[in-house]
Amino acid sequence: MKELEQIILERGTILPGDILKIDSFLNHQIDVKVLDMIGEEFYKIFKDSNPDKIMTIEASGIAIATAASRYFGSIPVLFAKKTYALNMSANTYQSHEHSYTRDIDYNVQVSKDYLHEGERILILDDFLANGEAMNSMIDICNQAGAIIVGCGSVVGKSYQPGIQRIKDMGYHVECLASVKSMSDDSIEFE
Repeated sequence: MKELEQIILERGTILPGDILKIDSFLNHQIDVKVLDMIGEEFYKIFKDSNPDKIMTIEASGIAIATAASRYFGSIPVLFAKKTYALNMSANTYQSHEHSYTRDIDYNVQVSKDYLHEGERILILDDFLANGEAMNSMIDICNQAGAIIVGCGSVVGKSYQPGIQRIKDMGYHVECLASVKSMSDDSIEFE
């Protein structure tokens, strides 16, 4: 998606440790016009998959999934929680995730009240690099017996193993901006 790539070049920052910081428009401050464009593009890509719900992981994926939901007729958005809360049911599906950018392990969980066998799930997130977050959501869907109809990410790093890892599992994977390489001062897209 050329327009998104241009926004990343203009507003993104490359940090040490191979981190692409896009918090000026997506991860901390949200540019609603860009978010709406992202939601519409995910709809164009996955509209024929007919999802019942969109699943993501807190926190950055929530806005993305919500924007896409609008184009799918406002289907429910379900997000995996990274931490336990007193108001959450103990009856959950759980999976492990390691966050590279935070260097923290999470026990990701979704209430069994909101994810059911046979439901068609579109998984969306902000980044797909090593595939840890995406893999944990896939694991949770598989535990529930849900049908994963696609996996989408706003930014994918094709030089890291995540995209291929998810494709090798047999899932349809699409990244709106696919980063081929990054250096201290440049980004090359596929």
